[in-house]
Amino acid sequence: MSRLARSTPEAQGLSAAALDAFVAALDASTPEIQTVMLLRHGHVVLEEAWSPYRLTDPHLLFSVSKSFTSTGVGLAIDAGLLSLDDQVISFFEPDELPATISDNLAAMKVRHLLTMTTGHSQDTVEALSRDRRMIKVFLGLDVDHEPGTVFVYDTGATYMLSAILQRLTGERLLDYLRPRLFEPLGATEASWQVSTEGITVGGWGLSINTESLACFGQLVLQRGVWEGKQLVPAEWYEAATSKQVPNDNQDNPDWKQGYGFQFWRGRHDTYRGDGAFGQFCLVFPAYDAVLIVTSATEDMQAILNTVWDHLLPALEGKEVTPVARPSRLELAPPIGAAPAGGNGQTYRFADDNATGLTAVRLDPDGTGTFTFAGLEPGATDPVDIVCEPGDWRELTSVGVLKEADPQVRQRVVSSAHADGDKFVATIRFLETPFVLTLACHPPTDHLTIDVTQNMSFGPTSFTVTSEA
Repeated sequence: MSRLARSTPEAQGLSAAALDAFVAALDASTPEIQTVMLLRHGHVVLEEAWSPYRLTDPHLLFSVSKSFTSTGVGLAIDAGLLSLDDQVISFFEPDELPATISDNLAAMKVRHLLTMTTGHSQDTVEALSRDRRMIKVFLGLDVDHEPGTVFVYDTGATYMLSAILQRLTGERLLDYLRPRLFEPLGATEASWQVSTEGITVGGWGLSINTESLACFGQLVLQRGVWEGKQLVPAEWYEAATSKQVPNDNQDNPDWKQGYGFQFWRGRHDTYRGDGAFGQFCLVFPAYDAVLIVTSATEDMQAILNTVWDHLLPALEGKEVTPVARPSRLELAPPIGAAPAGGNGQTYRFADDNATGLTAVRLDPDGTGTFTFAGLEPGATDPVDIVCEPGDWRELTSVGVLKEADPQVRQRVVSSAHADGDKFVATIRFLETPFVLTLACHPPTDHLTIDVTQNMSFGPTSFTVTSEA
């Protein structure tokens, strides 16, 4: 059921032709766009999905999650549970603290976690991921600078905010926000990754669908008001989306306009939550508009440049050169000859390879079956993904999570084609930006596969070989 009113662009002071030109520009751009939604005066005036993606599917938001964690902090402050000037170390037990507490660690406050000015020299999240006791690791790291003096983007700081909220409320952050935020917005599909020590990770890992994210953006634009009720204090969002600290030590122009409480300031008097590989909740307060984009790109600035070049003029009421949008928005499977038939043998792979691939069978009919384990944290059972020539083949039984509703499924589509003598499987995980390409060499005693991931925090290409 739709939660936001729909309207024609013209009824909200926009040109439909200008929005068509914007969609055409997104479609033609190098970044792969998956969904887009534009709100003007609280009405949806543009909503598109590039098939096989859908607006209704949950989507992994990466660091957009931070803006939701900020909301949790604002609610807890309003409830009198903490303040911006509380010491970080005050929330934790002696056995979690280092034997010697440095002056800089002692000086670290909640506001420094929110503004990414903890005093660390680099993002702490990699260090946190190496140990089950992530809180203890964070508190044990050297704090090189006086808190509040240097901006360093630090996802580990957001994790600590979530940990603090869990200590204060007795609930994981997702559970704390459900009745206060997600349910009023109708975002009942929300799920959020939990750490090895049982804490909602806060700085990443939230999945909601495009319309739910648009509702959140509209809530922030309306300064916490939803359907006539003040869900979040107006003064919190006023502060959170304002420039709290300078961040001109960043490289890209839209990442050096100032930082708030887990929100980025942007050019053209905008602010946003954004996440790795091109996830955006972008708010234009001067034009009473919210733009949501989910995508797959390493060049996030390119998407914002397209917004400034093609959408901003439409919001400003400028005349835009008409460009017809494509008749169909889609991300088609790779084109190629049908792959040759395989020998029907099952090849097994060590379960510690980076893909989670455990077995592959290439059959004489030209189909391939790829067995994965651990596609998501907490996945319970191996999953077979069949890849065959032609249109996308959909599988909806991937990634049943121990921590989630057992009915939750992740949509996956697959296809296959030949590249010379290689069987090439392409797998899209539709609730994420990720696409996996598996180029299988002709099998002998072993099966060798060249693996390519479109996006990754680590290597994007490597080779795996089956066991003897």
